[in-house]
Formats: sequence, structure tokens, C-alpha cells
Amino acid sequence: MIAEPKPRNRSEDAKRDILAGGIVVAAIVLFVGTGGTVMQAVVQTLIGIGGGPDKALSAALILNIALILFGWRRYEDLNREIRERTDAEHRARYLADTDPLTGFLNRRALIARGQQAIAEATAAKRHVALFLLDLDHFKTVNDIHGHAAGDRVLQVAAERISAVLPPNATKARLGGDEFVAMLQFEPGVRGNIDALAAELVTALEATVAHDAQQIRIGASLGIALATEASMTMETMVRQADIAMYHCKDEGRNRHVWFEQGMEMAVQVRNQIETGIRDGMPRGEFVAHFEPQVDIASGRLMGFEMLMRWESPEYGLIPPERFIPVAEESGLIGELSLQVIRQAMEAAKSWDPAIMLAVNISPQQLKDPWFSQKLTKLLVETGFPANQLEVEITESSLFENLPLVRSIVTSLKNQGVSLSLDDFGTGYSSLSHLRALPFDRIKIDRSFIAAMRGSADAQAIVVAIVRLGESLSMPITAEGVEDEATAIELTRLGCSKGQGWYYGRALSADDTARLLAERGLLRAPLSPQGSSPSSEGEDLRKTA
Repeated sequence: MIAEPKPRNRSEDAKRDILAGGIVVAAIVLFVGTGGTVMQAVVQTLIGIGGGPDKALSAALILNIALILFGWRRYEDLNREIRERTDAEHRARYLADTDPLTGFLNRRALIARGQQAIAEATAAKRHVALFLLDLDHFKTVNDIHGHAAGDRVLQVAAERISAVLPPNATKARLGGDEFVAMLQFEPGVRGNIDALAAELVTALEATVAHDAQQIRIGASLGIALATEASMTMETMVRQADIAMYHCKDEGRNRHVWFEQGMEMAVQVRNQIETGIRDGMPRGEFVAHFEPQVDIASGRLMGFEMLMRWESPEYGLIPPERFIPVAEESGLIGELSLQVIRQAMEAAKSWDPAIMLAVNISPQQLKDPWFSQKLTKLLVETGFPANQLEVEITESSLFENLPLVRSIVTSLKNQGVSLSLDDFGTGYSSLSHLRALPFDRIKIDRSFIAAMRGSADAQAIVVAIVRLGESLSMPITAEGVEDEATAIELTRLGCSKGQGWYYGRALSADDTARLLAERGLLRAPLSPQGSSPSSEGEDLRKTA
């Protein structure tokens, strides 16, 4: 084993330097004393009036000169060592305070310098704004394009932030894809901070070029305000972080100032996330089923699975309360598959003519293994693939169409049907219909709800129905709430509908009872090898 070198003892170095300095000073004094005598003897010898310098004095002079040269060399070495040590200390301090990827301050340095900036600003009757900026969809960049692309995006983001902010702004990277900037400003010009924040968000919307690819990102920006010296950096960062998450909830690509009510909302969100994590292993999330019927005849054609949370503390919680939290926290994939498994187990007893439709979260379509996971569920539950319809919202196709194409093609190869949900509310609808093998189009409920009072909404519904006819894709209308709407949709040629007019979502047991009453449960094979079938009943009479 090689022994580590012992660290240098600075006190010993100093003692040696003092000793060397003393020797040099003594040498200089002796040089002055002996140098004159020796040089005088040399001159006398040259003019022929002396016998030459004393040998002892000459040796002393030479020794003095050598000692002076030694001292000068030691002086130069000492100066070089001091410069190198100072440079190393500056370098170490820089590395300790700086994020190596972007050149911005790191969290530790930000907290120290930011607290000083707050004290200086409030003493000068100025305010401090802290921007906390989070890049939208950054995880997707790493997952799809790799970490080299992620590093490139962070570097470009830092360059754009520096270009927009004034030179005296304090800039830091907290880690991951979170950046912080601090600015002092006069109390009466808060509008300038809004304009600067908006400019930052706009700058980060532009695509980033990497390996012949254009990577699109965005940014959500939260702003916290310090007006008094008592404000701590930890509090400012937390408040800006809360505002940033509120910004994401409101639709991303914008900026929001922190308000006190937001903190309560964050606490509620954290309670929901904790409840989801605790409730999944306890089986608190269950499948409910909303009827889908043939609009013209009222015949039951299938059910869409809807998720419900049976909380022992708060009762039955609708999906709009917890699904967004599950998506943000990364729990939606596991939660969705858990409830889909329940739905498949329940639907195995249905008549083969009754379809089970399941809605897939956009987050799940970022998982390259999603089709394999769903296929595994089909195998493990024994549910027929041709009785399953997967509904994909159009907005989820925006980020990575090639990956979605791979997923849906794999599902189609298994015999699963595909439906394009919320049609008309997303991006490039026609290109998606052409690029992906959908079997059905679902009109978003917002168009159906507005259809009777808006000629524009009705025109959109008509156009979608005609488009479906030309592409041989049946149309499902969501949100059919009354008879008049159903009649109008029948007149327009819409084939399938769902909504309160046909019945609300039912539990698995209530769904089984409804199907049993109509003879639509799967029956054992008869001696002739076939099972009885039923065309169903008109749900409009019993909803």
C-alpha cells in the first residue's frame, strides 16, 4: 500500500523562510563590509602597489555573493508558490460556488449571496424579486434524446437567461432543470419585473438545435418578493417554487407571483399525493363504468372506465381532483394499470359484444414499454384484446409522435381498438388521423354542450361527423345530457354517445347487475358449442 504524502506544515515553511531571510540579510551586511576591502586590494594590485587581496576576505566575498543569489532564488520561489497557492484557492472557491455545466452559482452560494443582497436592498429602500424557473418537459428530453441533449438544453437555457437578464442580476442553477435569478428594483416599477419575466418565458420557448434535431421546451416561472430584511432566502425560494407549480397547474409557459393562498393549495396537493401513495396498496382506487350507447336505437354498446378514489377519510373522490396530482408526481402509470386490471377482471363476465374503453394518460404514452405492459395485463387477466378500446387524447400526441405511433401500432397488432379522444381540442388533428391507425373519433364534450346555443359549435360537430364518414371512422359524442341533444346528434349522423342522458358511471357490481338484467353477461357455452347473444336494451328507458 502506497503511503499518502503528508500535508505541508505552513508554520515550518515560515520558519525556514525566516531563517533563509536572516541568512541573506547577514550575507548582504558582510558583503558590504568585505566587498570594499577586497575591491580596494584588487585595485591596488592592478596599479602595482599591493600584494593582492586577502584570500580569506576573498572567500568570504564569494560566499556572500552565493548567499545573496540563494536568497534571491528563494525569494522568487516563494513568490511563485504564493501565486500558485492563491490561484488554487480562487479556483477551489469558484468550483465550490459554481455549477460546472452552466457557470451559474450553485444553491449554496446563492443562499449566501442572496441573503446579503436582500439586506443591502432593503437598507436602500429597494425590493428584491426572486425568479424560480423550471423547464417544461425536460425529463422527456432526457428520456427521448439522451442526457447529452439534456445538457445541451440546460446550457442553451442558461445562455438565454443571461442574455435577457441585466448584468447585475444574481443567477444560479439549483439542480436539475431549475434556475434562479435575483434582481433589485425600485418599489414603483414592478411592471418592469413582469415584462422581464415574460421575456424570459418567450426566450425559452424557442427550439434548441442538437444533432440535427429541434428540441422544443418551455418554462414555468414563479416569482417571490422581498420587501424587508427579515425575509430569508429559504422562504423566498420556497414561495417562488410554490408559485412556479401553480403556474404549471394553470397551463405552463407563463409567470406567476406568489400569493399567500397558494401555500394552502400546495399543502392540499401534498396531502393528495400522500393519499395516493398510501391508497394504492390498500386498493382505494376503483373502476367505475359509464355507458356508451348507439344514439339512434339506445342499444348498449360498451362502457368507458372511469377512475374513482374511495377514500376512507373523504369518501368518493372524482378523478379531476387526484389525476393531475398523480400525473405530476409520476404515479399515474402504476395507478392507471392497477385500475385497468380491475376493469378487465370485471369485464371478463360481460357479453363479447360489450366493449371496454380505457382512457390513457399522456404521461403513459411517454413510456416506451407501455404497450407491453398493457399486453401483459390482457394475458394475465384473460381479457379479450378485441373487446378493449384504448382512448388517447389528442394533446398527448404533440410531444413525440414517433413513440406514440410505435405504441399504438403494437396495440393494434394485438387486436386492440383505438379511439382519438377530445377531438378538436389538440394540435394538428388531421395529420394525426392520417399518421395513426385510429378506429374511432370522440368529439369533445365542450362542443356537444355548446352545440344547441352556438352555430359555430354545431358547425364543428357537423364537420367532424362528415370527416369521420369520409374516413370510415365512427363518431362518439361525449357529454350527451338531454334528449334534445341526442335527437340532434342522431339527425347529424353521430353513431355513438355517452353522458348523463344514458346513465352515470356505475360501480363494477352495479354494472354487472345492469348487464344481468339485460341478459348481457357472458354465459357458459351451450351443448352445441355456442353462447346465447343479446342485442341489448334501450338504456334511455332505464337510465
